[in-house]
Amino acid sequence: MRPVAHAALWMSGSIASFSAMAVAGREVAVQLDTFEIMMYRSLLGLFIVLSIAGCTGAWRQISTQHMGTHVMRNTAHFAGQNLWFFAVTVIPLAQVFAIEFTSPLWVIVLSPLILGERLTRMRVGAALVGFIGILIVARPTVEGINAGVVAAASAAIFFALTIMLTKKLTRTQSITGILFFLTAMQLVMGVICAGFDGDIAVPNAQALPYVLLIGVAGLLAHFCLTNALSIAPATVVVPIDFIRLPVIAIVGMLVYQEALDIWVFVGAGVIFIGNYANLWVESRKASG
Repeated sequence: MRPVAHAALWMSGSIASFSAMAVAGREVAVQLDTFEIMMYRSLLGLFIVLSIAGCTGAWRQISTQHMGTHVMRNTAHFAGQNLWFFAVTVIPLAQVFAIEFTSPLWVIVLSPLILGERLTRMRVGAALVGFIGILIVARPTVEGINAGVVAAASAAIFFALTIMLTKKLTRTQSITGILFFLTAMQLVMGVICAGFDGDIAVPNAQALPYVLLIGVAGLLAHFCLTNALSIAPATVVVPIDFIRLPVIAIVGMLVYQEALDIWVFVGAGVIFIGNYANLWVESRKASG
């Protein structure tokens, strides 16, 4: 199988997993709050990671070095994922996904501060184009801006921080170690936040399948995406990942009767152009 076709196969799994997680998150929110969702997701994720590490012997790769970076990364991801789960319950799914695609643009803006990377004219231009796309998607009027849009935009920033801190960790830490501390730390955070009011809800028979789906889909989505990026360059993977938007828009229309908003697609297209232009230039520099 050719690399592009192989990557596309992995990305189909990623797209399906992200879409399933969005639907499951909206369905289970009837009974559980976002902190409880994250607590149960992390509990299942930790069980999966430890099971696989135990069977393969990969647990030896878990290191306690750079714990400060682990804490910052997982706090950022915990905040971003909670905001994302809230957003999928209050605004159309397609709008959430479109705004989420701005995470790479926030990486461009924040990387000089966190990674020490140089901010080039191309990167600045790509970020500006992407933020124009945000304005088109959100349509910042009194009616257009609401808690869901703010939550989705904030989640994109926290996801960008997660991406950069993950990049720092991968220089010295194994994937097993990163996933272990991701699930373990977020389980602790979830228990503390979910139990702050003294009441942690237990999923009933109707909610439990969605909780299990969120846990499995969350790990599977990133596993598939990582494998796709290991096979094909980002300039190939990103356009495939963009298929998530029409897919979730169709899901939202069929399952929740959400209208297909042309401006969400127009804004998402602008965001994609900013992302892809920067990727294309960076890939040419790397190969040049």
